[in-house]
Amino acid sequence: MDRLWSWDCSASVRDVLEDLQTERAIAYTTVMTVMDNLYRKKFLTRELDGRAFRYTAAESREQYTARIMEEVLSSSSDPGATLLHFVERMPAAELSRLKAALQRSPGKRLPR
Repeated sequence: MDRLWSWDCSASVRDVLEDLQTERAIAYTTVMTVMDNLYRKKFLTRELDGRAFRYTAAESREQYTARIMEEVLSSSSDPGATLLHFVERMPAAELSRLKAALQRSPGKRLPR
């Protein structure tokens, strides 16, 4: 997923394999199996390009992270308290970025 997110374009199994092989030995079938599993779990989309598939991330890294955060919050018995604990752990610079992002968000305004 990291490769497809950072490349921000579609890629074949061979593309990913060749990039991974610059770091370690890995088999084509291993990469193909992992990408097929990610496709079946809806993390990737794919389209046929000749005889091979080209895969694309189904959502951005940021969208994925937000979805995971939403799942964590919804699993809490007190989502507000969970979110508050999370925000309390954020460094000041991150809090500033969060406030700025909320100010830009349509329909979502922070009290001044």
